[in-house]
Formats: sequence, structure tokens, C-alpha cells
Amino acid sequence: MKRFVLALVAAFVIIVTDAAASNYTRARAAVCYYFRSNCDFAMSVVRCETGGTYSPYARNGQYWGIFQMGSRERARYGHSWDVWGQARAAHAYYVDAGWSRWACA
Repeated sequence: MKRFVLALVAAFVIIVTDAAASNYTRARAAVCYYFRSNCDFAMSVVRCETGGTYSPYARNGQYWGIFQMGSRERARYGHSWDVWGQARAAHAYYVDAGWSRWACA
């Protein structure tokens, strides 16, 4: 029984690790496409804002997505449930306001 439980835990860790790696890969592709030379800094913001999950479904109250944009910002710049739409909206917001609007910047 102990081996079975350990095997289940190991499988869960692999699945969660793979999901996080996939989220990271997708987020990095989208963020680098829009933020170009600011990609590494933007990804550090995404890491902080999502708690390292890089999930497009990350939520903290009214703040959603990889850049944790609030309801007012989503209404103005758009929102999507995929990283490409979120990176595009966040880049438009960044162009208007700079990094000062992100707590993790």
C-alpha cells in the first residue's frame, strides 16, 4: 500500500511539473512575441503575478491571467483565456502606463 501511495504521489508531481512547464513554455512564447526586448523582465512579472504557475487561469480576486490585470484594465485593453490574448492586452497596457502598474514589476 505504501508503494502504491508513493507511486501516486510521484505521478501527481510529474503531472503538475509537466503542466507548469507547459504553461511556462506557452507563456514565454506569447510574452516574448509582444514584449520582445523586455521579454525576460516581463516573464519575471508573470512569474511573480501567477505565483510561478504561469497559468492563464490564475486569479486573485478581480485580477486575472498571467499579468493579473484588473477588471477595469481588462475592459479597456481586452482579455482572453489564452496567454496570447493576455500578453497582447498586457503589452498595450504597458505601452500606455509602463511597469509601475504591476505590483511585481
